[in-house]
Amino acid sequence: MDVINNLLLGLGVALQPSSLFMCFVGVLLGTLVGVLPGLGPVAAMSLLLPITYTVSPVNAIIMLAGIYYGTMYGGSTTSILLNIPGEAASVVTCLDGYQMARQGRAGAALGISAIGSFIGGTISLVGLMLLAPPLAELALKFGPPEMFSLMILGLVLLTFLAGDSMPKALCMAAFGIFLGCIGSDILSGMERFTFDNPVLVDGVGLAPVAMGLFGISEVLLNLEIVLRREVFKTDLKGLLPNAKDLRDTTWPILRASVIGFFLGILPGGGGVLASFTSYAVEKKLSRHPERFGHGAIEGVAGPETANNAGAGGAFIPLLTLGLPSNAVMAILLGTMLIHGMQPGPMLITQHPELFWGAVTSMYIGNAMLLVLNLPLIGLWVKILTIPYRFLFPLILFFCLVGAYSLNNSTAEMVIMLIFGIVGYFLRKFSYPLAPAILALVLGPMLEKSLRQSLLMSAGDAMTFVERPISLTMIVLSAVLLISSGMPALKRKREELTQASDNL
Repeated sequence: MDVINNLLLGLGVALQPSSLFMCFVGVLLGTLVGVLPGLGPVAAMSLLLPITYTVSPVNAIIMLAGIYYGTMYGGSTTSILLNIPGEAASVVTCLDGYQMARQGRAGAALGISAIGSFIGGTISLVGLMLLAPPLAELALKFGPPEMFSLMILGLVLLTFLAGDSMPKALCMAAFGIFLGCIGSDILSGMERFTFDNPVLVDGVGLAPVAMGLFGISEVLLNLEIVLRREVFKTDLKGLLPNAKDLRDTTWPILRASVIGFFLGILPGGGGVLASFTSYAVEKKLSRHPERFGHGAIEGVAGPETANNAGAGGAFIPLLTLGLPSNAVMAILLGTMLIHGMQPGPMLITQHPELFWGAVTSMYIGNAMLLVLNLPLIGLWVKILTIPYRFLFPLILFFCLVGAYSLNNSTAEMVIMLIFGIVGYFLRKFSYPLAPAILALVLGPMLEKSLRQSLLMSAGDAMTFVERPISLTMIVLSAVLLISSGMPALKRKREELTQASDNL
């Protein structure tokens, strides 16, 4: 009964005209971002973050969430028609999607990817709705020591899966924590690392750093790359798969929904890991594995379903524990903090309209995406022909306008440009950026939990190992750090992360 009442509350929020409009804008922009190679959800959300400062917290989350799962939908279009993934989670779709297009079955590939994405997204939302409330109740038992250990585990897990080099990922996490320490001390109010610059007294903002690291660096990197964006000429009629296609993909879609949802919950998991895992599982279970890579429709349905299910699962640790599982969730966490909303176990009880409004809006957004993607595929194909020499100056312009509009200050623009250059060189040398942005958001929270824990224990650090939950998470973190140096596990980790370098 409580679930029904909560859904009715959420529908009351999500069906308001302003919420419907923001949901539509989010999924439309997300699809566009997914269609355009060279962009991604993190870069897009970073660029649009300043817009959310002028709307309500619920509408801000609805729009940014729509961009996130909308990107997962749009990424399949370029993978199938160009053999170029629109974003990292659609890398696997290229293997069989493009081959289906070459065989004249682009319509069926695009259709099954949209249907699978809708089913995966819907199932993950059911899981989110059922698991989030009890997990939030469990999280109420967490004190400052448990929260500190949980954030350490989250950072370690993300660095474990963020790139080929664990030391590089750890360096980026440390860099993000350092950025989070810039500004005023949370207890004494003394300035730290400001170099007597008044601009840095309040710290470096999430928006200019994220726009620089992901937006500006993306522009600089893609200016060096010459992509052949020749759209494969094929018949896009018959977008609905036939009966045999539906029979062949029913179980892959259901399996991928479960795989994607649970891998999305893991810090560092998300759509990339979910899509690769789903593809590997389907190839392993198939009676004809030799068809994979040569136009197997299961190789399109599974990964596309999994990456959308992973997007839904990623919201669980964010909304119940206040722990972002990837860079996208870190930006959402920062947005909520800016609006005065503290994600965590009390969010559902203190701000039920935000939680249930966001969840129900995702149902509506998935339905919008299903309606948008199939009829508008012809439009997306035309957009793919936009030359990069027009696209990237526009991105740079929006970055500059967005950074200036934060506080009407040119200092924010300078910070963004500095981090854009820094991000460019970091990505050139294969340093993953996701741990940095996550650590930037978690850094102040991590410091607060640490100092609260030490105040509670009169400076005794043993408090972190005397409490069972905290000890368990510290042991898991240590095991992951130690195992990252073992040759066999190191090779396995590199296989899992080969597609998500520099995400």
